[in-house]
Amino acid sequence: MESLQNEEQRQVLIRFFKTGEGEYGEGDEFLGLKVPQTRAIAKESKELPLDEVPELLMSRWHEVRLCGLLILVEKFEALSKKKFVDDPQAMLIRDKILTMYLQYSAQANNWDLVDLSAPKILGRWVMLPTGIKGSRQQIIDELAYSDNLWKQRISMVFTWMTSREGDPSWCLRYAEIHLRHPHDLMHKATGWMLREMGKNVSMDLLREFLSQHVHEMPRTTLRYAIEKMSADERQYWMKAQ
Repeated sequence: MESLQNEEQRQVLIRFFKTGEGEYGEGDEFLGLKVPQTRAIAKESKELPLDEVPELLMSRWHEVRLCGLLILVEKFEALSKKKFVDDPQAMLIRDKILTMYLQYSAQANNWDLVDLSAPKILGRWVMLPTGIKGSRQQIIDELAYSDNLWKQRISMVFTWMTSREGDPSWCLRYAEIHLRHPHDLMHKATGWMLREMGKNVSMDLLREFLSQHVHEMPRTTLRYAIEKMSADERQYWMKAQ
């Protein structure tokens, strides 16, 4: 990956991911690779032994950390196919991948790293058989109530998968928990997940949530949540605030 460095693209990414002093991505370092390049490398490297992935996750380079996360995604998805759902060995390795993901969750330290990994690892894991002791909710609550922005974002964005599979409960729970979060990145994530829940499960459930919380949710969250509604309904909710 280092041999593919691109200085022009690196400068674009430094600006795009807000790496300046005081910005959310402060200090993040880039090689200048585009996501399709990183995806291709991850696919080629999906047989990398699991215990070697942390070396990628701990890299100083943003794209290398992303590659490590995408390898975990590749491995997890392969073991989540229908024929492996109840397979004890597959379950054991899925649990190992999930445990590694949680252990290194702070290394998913920008929004793209979270968004490209959380739904496909954590989001799928909560719907599959597991041997991990303790409730799934307790595990995710630890992320949600941590003081780390990226762990908090994981606890919201993973619900894209659960909503897509028809379960609104996770989205509604963590949207309520994060509703008063101070950071704009969480405002966007919460609104985005509410929108996806409405689209994939029930617009009436979304309307019910908005009715209860419209007066306390950030403007950005509301805008994202109502994006798929008609112009008239969007105007109604914006005025209701």
